[in-house]
Amino acid sequence: MTRDEIDQLDFSKGSGLVPAIIQDAQSRSVLMLGYMNREAAEQTLETGRVTFFSRSRQSLWVKGETSGNVLHLVSMTADCDRDCLRVEARPEGPVCHTGSPTCFGNNDPGIIRTLEALYDTREDAGTSYVARLKAAGTRKIAQKIGEEGVEVALALTGEDNEAVCSEAADLVFHLVMGLKARGLTFDDVLTELAERRRTSVETR
Repeated sequence: MTRDEIDQLDFSKGSGLVPAIIQDAQSRSVLMLGYMNREAAEQTLETGRVTFFSRSRQSLWVKGETSGNVLHLVSMTADCDRDCLRVEARPEGPVCHTGSPTCFGNNDPGIIRTLEALYDTREDAGTSYVARLKAAGTRKIAQKIGEEGVEVALALTGEDNEAVCSEAADLVFHLVMGLKARGLTFDDVLTELAERRRTSVETR
Protein backbone atom coordinates (compact mmCIF):
# COMPACT_ATOMS: atom_id res chain seq x y z
CA MET A 1 0.00 0.00 0.00
CA THR A 2 1.17 3.49 -0.86
CA ARG A 3 0.37 6.90 0.61
CA ASP A 4 -1.92 7.55 -2.37
CA GLU A 5 -3.82 4.33 -1.59
CA ILE A 6 -4.20 5.42 2.03
CA ASP A 7 -5.78 8.63 0.71
CA GLN A 8 -8.35 6.47 -1.09
CA LEU A 9 -9.47 4.65 2.08
CA ASP A 10 -12.99 5.40 3.31
CA PHE A 11 -12.53 6.59 6.88
CA SER A 12 -15.97 8.23 6.97
CA LYS A 13 -17.98 5.07 7.76
CA GLY A 14 -16.14 4.52 11.03
CA SER A 15 -16.00 8.12 12.19
CA GLY A 16 -12.44 8.49 11.00
CA LEU A 17 -11.36 4.91 11.70
CA VAL A 18 -11.08 1.68 9.71
CA PRO A 19 -10.75 -1.80 11.25
CA ALA A 20 -7.38 -3.45 10.68
CA ILE A 21 -7.19 -7.25 10.73
CA ILE A 22 -3.67 -8.32 11.65
CA GLN A 23 -2.45 -11.56 10.08
CA ASP A 24 0.82 -13.40 10.65
CA ALA A 25 2.63 -13.10 7.32
CA GLN A 26 4.24 -16.51 7.76
CA SER A 27 1.73 -18.81 9.48
CA ARG A 28 -1.34 -16.92 8.12
CA SER A 29 -2.94 -16.93 11.60
CA VAL A 30 -5.25 -14.03 12.41
CA LEU A 31 -3.52 -12.32 15.33
CA MET A 32 -5.73 -9.43 16.41
CA LEU A 33 -8.13 -6.68 15.37
CA GLY A 34 -7.28 -3.03 15.80
CA TYR A 35 -8.36 0.31 14.38
CA MET A 36 -6.43 2.85 12.35
CA ASN A 37 -7.07 6.43 11.46
CA ARG A 38 -5.27 8.06 8.55
CA GLU A 39 -2.29 9.07 10.71
CA ALA A 40 -1.89 5.55 12.13
CA ALA A 41 -1.96 4.02 8.65
CA GLU A 42 0.61 6.54 7.40
CA GLN A 43 2.87 5.99 10.43
CA THR A 44 2.64 2.21 9.97
CA LEU A 45 3.73 2.60 6.36
CA GLU A 46 6.55 5.03 7.20
CA THR A 47 8.04 3.24 10.23
CA GLY A 48 7.35 -0.40 9.36
CA ARG A 49 5.84 -0.93 12.83
CA VAL A 50 2.11 -1.51 13.03
CA THR A 51 0.45 1.48 14.67
CA PHE A 52 -3.16 1.77 15.77
CA PHE A 53 -5.48 4.46 17.03
CA SER A 54 -6.49 3.64 20.61
CA ARG A 55 -10.20 4.34 21.04
CA SER A 56 -9.89 4.30 24.84
CA ARG A 57 -6.92 6.71 25.00
CA GLN A 58 -7.90 8.63 21.86
CA SER A 59 -4.31 8.63 20.66
CA LEU A 60 -1.90 6.72 18.43
CA TRP A 61 -0.57 3.46 19.83
CA VAL A 62 2.44 1.61 18.44
CA LYS A 63 1.88 -2.10 19.12
CA GLY A 64 4.60 -3.27 21.49
CA GLU A 65 5.86 0.20 22.46
CA THR A 66 5.70 -0.88 26.12
CA SER A 67 5.98 -4.68 26.00
CA GLY A 68 8.47 -4.87 23.15
CA ASN A 69 6.15 -7.27 21.29
CA VAL A 70 6.06 -5.21 18.13
CA LEU A 71 4.47 -6.10 14.81
CA HIS A 72 6.77 -5.60 11.82
CA LEU A 73 4.81 -4.58 8.73
CA VAL A 74 4.97 -6.80 5.66
CA SER A 75 2.00 -5.46 3.69
CA MET A 76 -1.29 -3.58 3.99
CA THR A 77 -4.22 -4.29 1.69
CA ALA A 78 -7.65 -2.68 1.56
CA ASP A 79 -10.84 -4.66 1.00
CA CYS A 80 -13.13 -4.08 -2.00
CA ASP A 81 -15.03 -1.25 -0.26
CA ARG A 82 -11.81 0.35 0.95
CA ASP A 83 -13.14 0.58 4.50
CA CYS A 84 -11.18 -2.27 6.08
CA LEU A 85 -7.50 -3.26 6.08
CA ARG A 86 -5.70 -6.57 6.14
CA VAL A 87 -2.28 -6.04 7.63
CA GLU A 88 0.29 -8.79 7.21
CA ALA A 89 3.01 -8.58 9.82
CA ARG A 90 5.82 -10.48 11.50
CA PRO A 91 5.16 -10.57 15.25
CA GLU A 92 8.05 -10.18 17.67
CA GLY A 93 6.81 -12.04 20.73
CA PRO A 94 3.22 -12.81 21.78
CA VAL A 95 0.56 -10.51 20.37
CA CYS A 96 -2.14 -10.77 23.05
CA HIS A 97 -1.78 -9.07 26.46
CA THR A 98 -2.51 -12.49 28.00
CA GLY A 99 0.75 -13.83 26.58
CA SER A 100 -0.98 -15.80 23.82
CA PRO A 101 0.37 -15.66 20.25
CA THR A 102 -3.07 -14.48 19.10
CA CYS A 103 -6.00 -12.59 20.63
CA PHE A 104 -8.37 -15.24 19.26
CA GLY A 105 -7.36 -18.12 21.52
CA ASN A 106 -6.78 -21.41 19.73
CA ASN A 107 -6.23 -20.16 16.22
CA ASP A 108 -4.24 -23.08 14.86
CA PRO A 109 -3.28 -22.26 11.26
CA GLY A 110 -3.26 -25.99 10.46
CA ILE A 111 -0.51 -28.50 9.89
CA ILE A 112 0.17 -27.49 6.30
CA ARG A 113 0.57 -23.82 7.25
CA THR A 114 2.85 -24.92 10.07
CA LEU A 115 4.95 -26.98 7.67
CA GLU A 116 5.17 -24.11 5.19
CA ALA A 117 6.21 -21.75 7.98
CA LEU A 118 8.80 -24.28 9.17
CA TYR A 119 10.12 -24.59 5.62
CA ASP A 120 10.44 -20.82 5.28
CA THR A 121 12.24 -20.57 8.62
CA ARG A 122 14.67 -23.36 7.79
CA GLU A 123 15.22 -21.95 4.30
CA ASP A 124 16.45 -18.70 5.84
CA ALA A 125 19.17 -20.60 7.70
CA GLY A 126 21.80 -21.09 5.01
CA THR A 127 23.36 -24.24 6.48
CA SER A 128 20.08 -26.02 7.30
CA TYR A 129 18.95 -29.28 5.72
CA VAL A 130 16.17 -27.44 3.89
CA ALA A 131 18.56 -24.83 2.50
CA ARG A 132 21.00 -27.51 1.33
CA LEU A 133 18.27 -29.61 -0.28
CA LYS A 134 16.80 -26.58 -2.01
CA ALA A 135 20.25 -25.69 -3.33
CA ALA A 136 20.56 -29.22 -4.73
CA GLY A 137 17.60 -28.51 -7.00
CA THR A 138 14.13 -29.83 -7.82
CA ARG A 139 15.37 -33.20 -9.04
CA LYS A 140 16.96 -33.94 -5.68
CA ILE A 141 13.79 -32.89 -3.86
CA ALA A 142 11.76 -35.13 -6.18
CA GLN A 143 14.12 -38.02 -5.42
CA LYS A 144 13.58 -37.48 -1.70
CA ILE A 145 9.80 -37.46 -2.17
CA GLY A 146 10.07 -40.80 -3.96
CA GLU A 147 12.25 -42.26 -1.20
CA GLU A 148 9.91 -41.05 1.52
CA GLY A 149 6.90 -42.46 -0.36
CA VAL A 150 8.53 -45.90 -0.46
CA GLU A 151 9.32 -45.68 3.25
CA VAL A 152 5.67 -44.86 4.02
CA ALA A 153 4.54 -47.87 1.96
CA LEU A 154 6.99 -50.17 3.76
CA ALA A 155 5.93 -48.84 7.15
CA LEU A 156 2.26 -49.39 6.31
CA THR A 157 2.85 -53.06 5.57
CA GLY A 158 5.35 -53.98 8.27
CA GLU A 159 5.75 -51.44 11.08
CA ASP A 160 3.75 -49.99 13.96
CA ASN A 161 1.55 -46.89 13.81
CA GLU A 162 4.23 -44.67 15.33
CA ALA A 163 6.61 -45.54 12.50
CA VAL A 164 3.86 -45.01 9.91
CA CYS A 165 3.13 -41.52 11.29
CA SER A 166 6.83 -40.65 11.39
CA GLU A 167 7.42 -41.70 7.79
CA ALA A 168 4.21 -39.98 6.64
CA ALA A 169 5.35 -36.73 8.31
CA ASP A 170 8.64 -36.94 6.40
CA LEU A 171 6.75 -37.48 3.14
CA VAL A 172 4.39 -34.52 3.65
CA PHE A 173 7.25 -32.24 4.63
CA HIS A 174 9.24 -33.09 1.52
CA LEU A 175 6.09 -32.76 -0.60
CA VAL A 176 5.67 -29.21 0.71
CA MET A 177 9.30 -28.58 -0.26
CA GLY A 178 8.62 -29.89 -3.76
CA LEU A 179 5.58 -27.68 -4.18
CA LYS A 180 7.51 -24.65 -2.95
CA ALA A 181 10.29 -25.42 -5.45
CA ARG A 182 7.70 -25.12 -8.23
CA GLY A 183 6.21 -21.91 -6.83
CA LEU A 184 3.13 -23.75 -5.57
CA THR A 185 1.48 -24.06 -2.17
CA PHE A 186 -0.70 -26.72 -0.62
CA ASP A 187 -3.66 -24.41 -1.27
CA ASP A 188 -3.20 -25.19 -4.96
CA VAL A 189 -3.51 -28.90 -4.17
CA LEU A 190 -6.61 -28.29 -2.06
CA THR A 191 -8.14 -26.27 -4.89
CA GLU A 192 -7.59 -29.21 -7.26
CA LEU A 193 -9.18 -31.62 -4.77
CA ALA A 194 -12.15 -29.28 -4.30
CA GLU A 195 -12.60 -29.10 -8.08
CA ARG A 196 -12.53 -32.90 -8.33
CA ARG A 197 -15.14 -33.15 -5.59
CA ARG A 198 -17.34 -30.58 -7.34
CA THR A 199 -17.04 -32.42 -10.64
CA SER A 200 -17.79 -35.75 -8.95
CA VAL A 201 -20.94 -34.35 -7.33
CA GLU A 202 -22.13 -32.80 -10.61
CA THR A 203 -21.72 -36.07 -12.54
CA ARG A 204 -23.59 -38.29 -10.06
